[in-house]
Amino acid sequence: MNLEQVKKESLGQWQSIAPEIRPSSAKNSDGTLKPLYLTRHFTIFPDDKFELRVTNNADPYGKMAIANMTLKGHFEWKGEHPIAPGAQKVDFTADEGYSVTPLIQAFADVLNQYTKGFKEWKVGESQDILKKPFPPFGLTEGQVFKEYDLIYLYEGMMFWGARNIDGRGFDTEQNRPTNLQIPMVRPK
Repeated sequence: MNLEQVKKESLGQWQSIAPEIRPSSAKNSDGTLKPLYLTRHFTIFPDDKFELRVTNNADPYGKMAIANMTLKGHFEWKGEHPIAPGAQKVDFTADEGYSVTPLIQAFADVLNQYTKGFKEWKVGESQDILKKPFPPFGLTEGQVFKEYDLIYLYEGMMFWGARNIDGRGFDTEQNRPTNLQIPMVRPK
């Protein structure tokens, strides 16, 4: 597909097929990377805007949700990506909203310990972290979350880039992914 076809076919809602695993930047006591388990719900709007809701889970089967994060913003199509014919480089910038909702008390307790300038974190209550210092996610004052990623459509599935195995984020052009993540599909 060319860029215009990818743009048109990407519009609308997408979701994880099943819980996904990713490496985090946090490490276990033996030096190995801690896994992150999550599901994604993603919407692309016609005006190059997006909304992404990520649910982090404590287990690989998604039985115990820890937190929801909702990111809203803009994205830019940056040209072809060499991973597969029709793949496109995409830069996502969460410049309209970034909220976090703890879903278990243990996560609320962690947030209360490591964040300043927020109301008390409570289970089920969202707080906006956009442009605020948020050490648990490595965000500093005024920083807007941005990722250098990719989109690849294939047989009704949307692929993004697979996380770097060393836990590095997609925070620079040099860290843009070079492999494909488990795909998302249209909700039924």
